[in-house]
Amino acid sequence: MNNLQTITDKTAICLSLLCAVHCLAMPLAAVLLPSIVALPLADEVFHLWMLTAVLPISAYALTMGCRKHKRYRLLSIGGMGLLILSIAAFGGHERLGEIWEKTLTVIGAVTIALGHAWNYRLCQHQDKSAAL
Repeated sequence: MNNLQTITDKTAICLSLLCAVHCLAMPLAAVLLPSIVALPLADEVFHLWMLTAVLPISAYALTMGCRKHKRYRLLSIGGMGLLILSIAAFGGHERLGEIWEKTLTVIGAVTIALGHAWNYRLCQHQDKSAAL
């Protein structure tokens, strides 16, 4: 398996799940540790930075994986997750409301993570088949 493609799949999964955990855990962290609100992690800019990191990594990993295993529907699954995550990041809680922003962020992040997990498994299977 292409080592860079493996790393980018795993990185995209971690970043997507980190984004979902951040979105769900920040309200609890703000209640338990009020000083955390002063950190830039509580800011909307965090979502944009995460999206800036996830977009190119996901695009690369999914494209390289699809070239290998020829299951191009993964591009649409990953693209849908990225679109949902983008809507949540750019819409923000001012336009979407707190609940919709969190819901869309979690749905988008989980969709991206599942797409990359599927991509990773298909690439592994393709490598095993090629080795035989």
